[in-house]
Amino acid sequence: MTYLDLAPAITALRARPEEFEFINDTLHHPRSRHRFRFDSEGDVQIDALCDCSLLRARPEQAKVFHAAYQDWHANYWRPLMINREFASHFGPPPLWRRAAMWLLKRLLTGPQETKPMPAPAVAPAE
Repeated sequence: MTYLDLAPAITALRARPEEFEFINDTLHHPRSRHRFRFDSEGDVQIDALCDCSLLRARPEQAKVFHAAYQDWHANYWRPLMINREFASHFGPPPLWRRAAMWLLKRLLTGPQETKPMPAPAVAPAE
């Protein structure tokens, strides 16, 4: 049986982790539009718009790819998501919340008193 060679995907995952993303329990490579789903035994199912999905991955390579994926997920993806979440805690509040805070402050402090401007001093013309 002819198998799909996973070596390019394994190399890319290790060398260029930023090219991959994890969505809906699936590893995505957006540039190539390939999606990889792993089962509990470490086998990989490949979804692609091209003929790549017609061949099955060699079981030994699938296990290596699964190990590379687990390393990528633990050391690249998960820290990236944690840092994004952490940064979001310190960003400015959304516009609707800023508007609500402004309105509440305005209601609690009441209208601001405005002092009349003094008339400018006018000197008589000579």
